Amino acid sequence: MLRRIFANVLSWTYLVLVYAFIFLPVAVLVLFSFQDGRLPVPPFNGFSPQWYEAVFVDRKLMAALGNSLIVALVSSVISVLLGFLAAYALARYKLPGSALQRGLLIAPMTVSYLIIALGLLSLMNALHIPLSLMTVGIGHVVINLPLCFAIIYASMGDHHINIERAARDLGASDFKVMALVTAPMLMPSILAAFFLSVTFSWDEFIIAFLLSRFDVTLPVEIWSMLRSGLNPKTNAIGSLVFLASVAVLLILELSLFGRTKKS
Repeated sequence: MLRRIFANVLSWTYLVLVYAFIFLPVAVLVLFSFQDGRLPVPPFNGFSPQWYEAVFVDRKLMAALGNSLIVALVSSVISVLLGFLAAYALARYKLPGSALQRGLLIAPMTVSYLIIALGLLSLMNALHIPLSLMTVGIGHVVINLPLCFAIIYASMGDHHINIERAARDLGASDFKVMALVTAPMLMPSILAAFFLSVTFSWDEFIIAFLLSRFDVTLPVEIWSMLRSGLNPKTNAIGSLVFLASVAVLLILELSLFGRTKKS
């Protein structure tokens, strides 16, 4: 009995320490975003929403926020579309070197974002492509495409093949089978890949920093603000970014994974 109680206490203690290690920095960030003072450092002087108001009236921050949303949504749509097409082709057709192709598609997941960003920067300079939000979006497609492919490919089980064959027997073309049969069946995985891509693109910094020039995304703008010193406004915008990421994951969990578990 005592042994079981000790094991339970030890397990709960370990769990609390792990969650504290993960979320304590976020809690401090959010707390001092309400600091009623000029610096987000102890002691805490009381709650004040002034820094959130300052965020929403800051034109540079709002422009960077809009840029981040555009890049995240567009690059995620492209990544999911290309990932779905690649997964469908490699899962449903016997292509030469399919194992090698799968490995090459997933390979960018094992490469540092810094290496990818430097390689893309060299490529853009060699092709004389000016740096912009478009080049940032290209970089985010490069890092999110392998993730989308892996998620969608893993969900393409053999039990879908019989349904696709039945659709072909009823006269559907290959394109209709892919668009009207396979895609709806894989919609949970497609949406999961999309939301995760949006989350990763939303707060990605290295690629956005190296591949942008004048129009920057929100993480780059936050970095430029931090160069001038600590400011509760950076805590406020950081809290909003964290809140947006959590909201996306909660929506994904409640609306998608919850429905999958029930079915």
